[in-house]
Amino acid sequence: MRSREFDRYRRNIEVIVLAHNIRSVQNVGSILRTAECLGVKEVVASGYTPNLAMRTDGSNLPLLPHVRAKLQKELHRSALGAEEIVKLGYASDIMGKILELKSDGYEIVGLEQDRRSVALPEYKPPRRVALLLGEEVHGITPELMSACDTLVEIPMYGQKESYNVSVACGIALYNLSIETGR
Repeated sequence: MRSREFDRYRRNIEVIVLAHNIRSVQNVGSILRTAECLGVKEVVASGYTPNLAMRTDGSNLPLLPHVRAKLQKELHRSALGAEEIVKLGYASDIMGKILELKSDGYEIVGLEQDRRSVALPEYKPPRRVALLLGEEVHGITPELMSACDTLVEIPMYGQKESYNVSVACGIALYNLSIETGR
């Protein structure tokens, strides 16, 4: 619930998050919560990203009731109800989903450290963006990076080489969603 109106800072863009091979259900919950706070249209799980509905081959995931309840509880612990507000979809074929989004007018933006990456503060998003996140340790695969229209990188000043994926997602979504410098 908003305590004050901040709509004047919001960019008028549609954002979808592609969460590919995120292994932690807590990270997925954090991504959902941040996505809800910043008005993201949908989070799409793919690869082995935990979800409650589909296997990685796209077939229904027949979870036993106690297993489903445990996963829901873990997801809720970090999402705090955002999992009931933001659509959590599933794509069995991430490349197919990327091509579908491109044909729907989305620019595919990979969040990755790479020599081709643009510094996130310098990136000006178009009206429709699909933010691609890769796995926690190895990031986005070279094949998926080549499918991206743009790669963005968060400038870092410490000694660590990367942020936690949910933290990086939050920084990127904030930068994409909020018009700064007014």
